[in-house]
Amino acid sequence: MSSAVPADDLSDDAPPDEGQGEGATITPYRDGPLLVRGDFRLVDQDGAEIDPGRKTVALCRCGKSGIKPFCDGSHKRSGFSAPSAPSRPRPAAAILRQADRPAPD
Repeated sequence: MSSAVPADDLSDDAPPDEGQGEGATITPYRDGPLLVRGDFRLVDQDGAEIDPGRKTVALCRCGKSGIKPFCDGSHKRSGFSAPSAPSRPRPAAAILRQADRPAPD
């Protein structure tokens, strides 16, 4: 199964995702990179800005890219496997969702 990100998804003039406001949308592609679209800043651990060179970037998830933090397609050759969605919810996410719910009357 191919996990390549369609070239259209990397174009700077790709249509915005529905409901996307200000900020970024990060999409983990199954067996592939993290696709980042929208307004974002990319910085290293020391806070130094990394120029992405475009408004939509693919970030490496497999650790094999020769141009980290960006994806170069190495995940395909290395056999990297990861789902698009989490296999189970994070416990902290459930706690936050419950805190956001209004108290029953």
